[in-house]
Amino acid sequence: MILNASDLGWDESSGAAPFFPQDNLDPSTPYQVPPLTVWGVALCVSGTLIATENAIVVTIILATPSLRAPVFLLLASLGLADLLAGVALILHFLFLFCVEPSDWSELLTSGLLVTSLTASLCSLMGVALDRYLSLSHALTYGSGESRQRAAVLLLLVWLGACIIGAGPAMGWHCLEEPNSCSVARPLTRTYLSLLCGGFLVVVLVTLQLYTGICRVARRHAHAIATQRHFLPANQSYASKHSSGRGFSRLILVLSVFVGCWMPFSLWGLLGDASSPPLYTYATLVPAAGSSLLNPLLYSLRNKDIRKVLLQACCPHRYIHNTHIHYPVDV
Repeated sequence: MILNASDLGWDESSGAAPFFPQDNLDPSTPYQVPPLTVWGVALCVSGTLIATENAIVVTIILATPSLRAPVFLLLASLGLADLLAGVALILHFLFLFCVEPSDWSELLTSGLLVTSLTASLCSLMGVALDRYLSLSHALTYGSGESRQRAAVLLLLVWLGACIIGAGPAMGWHCLEEPNSCSVARPLTRTYLSLLCGGFLVVVLVTLQLYTGICRVARRHAHAIATQRHFLPANQSYASKHSSGRGFSRLILVLSVFVGCWMPFSLWGLLGDASSPPLYTYATLVPAAGSSLLNPLLYSLRNKDIRKVLLQACCPHRYIHNTHIHYPVDV
């Protein structure tokens, strides 16, 4: 997505790529690639890191037959969405600093970024739903029916994300009507408002699911507390310590989730074409940064995925041991 800053003059210290209105350029003058800036280096490095770490996660899950529980299907979907986000950032860098930009390149990168961010956010909601079901329906979790429901959910998520991401390429853009542009060119204000409104709905549903997780976890902790006099003292302490760590992790996950997605969702609804582009960068960077943090907060925190990764890196230190998977830690 290109920021609509046609009348903006960036200084060199801003780090952002300057915007040159196409109408003022002489067609006979050959296009000159703009010099590489700090923003360009950050764009390329972040896109490469995002694509690399998520490619590792997706490869681990797809290459390990024992990782077929619903939670791993959701984590694979999350990793694939974030992988596409990294690819979109790399393509955006190439179109900005390596080749001459065009309308189709803007539509390609914006559509790919919208698709990946939509699928990533919906996959995060799916992970929260899986965590809730794994606690409230522990007896049936991981059954064949649960895997089928997860597969259908992911199919609908990706179908919807592709349809939404195809909007700019299908004509819902502002390349021919600059006055209808939003804070992120070439997306129209109507399109971005609907997109960010949907993001807010998904964020609120996810927060509601985590609220339900807290309620279920509190009931479990209360049940354990009522039976603590049947447990040894050291085991009771371990249960309390594990419960405290679980709530700390939950607070961390929620803080990162809200901090990454809420700013851009609100700014997309409130901003317009005349809004300062710097604010758009400041809100879009955390949303893209979510793709960098998701593998660390979700996938690599899972014991089974971490064990497979360590076994692949140090095969002589880890002996292969097949065992039943467990849900993602709360």
